[in-house]
Amino acid sequence: MDLGLSLNIATSGLKAIENELSTASNNVTNASTPGYVSETANTSSTVVSGLGVGTTSAPNQLNISRPLQDALYQQNARVAGLTATSNSLAAVSSVQGTTTGSDGANTIGTLTNNLQNVSTAFISLANTPQNSASQQGVISAAQTLVSNIHTLSSVYQAQRQGAQDAITSTVSGINTDLTTIGQLSQQIMLARTSHADTADLANKRLEAMQSLSSKLGVTFTEKPNGDMTVSTQDGTRLPTRPDQLNLPDGQFQAPSSTWPLSTKAASLTPSMYHATDGSDKGVPGIMLAGKDITSHLTDGTLGANLTLRDRTYPQMQAQLDSFSYTLINRFNAAGVPLFNNGTSQPLSSAPNRTTPDGMVGLSSQLAVSDSYQQSPSLLTASGPDNSHVNFTLNAVLKQAMSSSQDYTSGGLAAPTSSLGPDGTQSTGYEGTLGLIDLATSLTTSQAGVISQASSSLSTATSIQTSLSTKVSSVSGVDVNSQMAAIVTLKNSYSANAKVVSMVQSMFSTLLDAVH
Repeated sequence: MDLGLSLNIATSGLKAIENELSTASNNVTNASTPGYVSETANTSSTVVSGLGVGTTSAPNQLNISRPLQDALYQQNARVAGLTATSNSLAAVSSVQGTTTGSDGANTIGTLTNNLQNVSTAFISLANTPQNSASQQGVISAAQTLVSNIHTLSSVYQAQRQGAQDAITSTVSGINTDLTTIGQLSQQIMLARTSHADTADLANKRLEAMQSLSSKLGVTFTEKPNGDMTVSTQDGTRLPTRPDQLNLPDGQFQAPSSTWPLSTKAASLTPSMYHATDGSDKGVPGIMLAGKDITSHLTDGTLGANLTLRDRTYPQMQAQLDSFSYTLINRFNAAGVPLFNNGTSQPLSSAPNRTTPDGMVGLSSQLAVSDSYQQSPSLLTASGPDNSHVNFTLNAVLKQAMSSSQDYTSGGLAAPTSSLGPDGTQSTGYEGTLGLIDLATSLTTSQAGVISQASSSLSTATSIQTSLSTKVSSVSGVDVNSQMAAIVTLKNSYSANAKVVSMVQSMFSTLLDAVH
């Protein structure tokens, strides 16, 4: 073996070790980077005509298990969605009042509790119909009940608006992730044509994929040429570059926050909803190439906020509007119009028209009648001489607050279906219940939604943690092992450097001998 070959072998070894050191250093530096997958430097011996002539560095390899990674992406979307849902619903929980006691019988500040206080105030007034304090007690209890209903309605609307605002910002983030993936895929494809190392580019793309997976439920498919396709959970393709839609490149500078998806900001009211037939009903859809794909976007923070905006809060609003209508209707039927729709117009039973022409948004307009607030004595006044009697009070207690089918069915039943501005909402419970039971059913239904979100989040987070551990065992960076490898590489580098130095010294000796 001649000195030149020895020098070439040692030099190739130094280059290979430099590549391995660079890879190890990159791994350690990115140990905490979300979505980063550890890389392994590939080094192989080079043999020419049966003779070893050194080493060659091949493209780095990503330590990744695609099935595990895909499972984690799906779980990321589920956890992120449930987190957004749980955080939003916490605002509703905070204004629903509290339940104490092991049997849950004692309530404070709940809709049921406030309605019971109205009933109690009427009982007290029935015992002392001429007592002004008792009369005012009914008005105060009614005002507290109305205030409770207003607060609930206000929170539904505020959280629905919050979901709409989150949708707008999340779509922007999804666009950035998609076009980042497209940009990196283009670079990977180009690098592969020249057999260049693409591991670092692939890792950057994995970071964007990790980010996207928390915003929306998606699946990723890598093509043999290194390109990446992205689809929603139902298979709807989401383009990452214009050429995937047969459009010319150069329409924007990637990454872009405004392409491929688009939507609009909006200030929502109870009468607005997202129409699936393409008509404008105030709540904007999410568009892709001129087509509304809102229904195809599920899971992740985007899917969760779409559900909150279009289903969860509209149903809660419909439940409260139905209750408010029934409250007014049954008190009217008992001859004590203590509550009204906030206007001089009569109560309307139209389920999908906006108050005062219908029930939509009625809970936010519910009011205690001005006439009773100004003259509480009207609660017991009857006859030409306005003498104080208690038959109207008995009517309230025996009819308006009754659970008897005689006073809760037919035209006195609470509306339960075809509710909301689009007529698709329902309460989810019977309408022939007494007012107390209706209030309890409403609160229980909504508390169940809140509890389910919290429970599902706990379970989903546990699964995510387990998957993350498994993925980390395959793809994560073990800093200790990387540091140990760096020490070994340092020793190898020193050894190869000594070989190079020794060969150079021998060359010098040979040249001196020749001269």
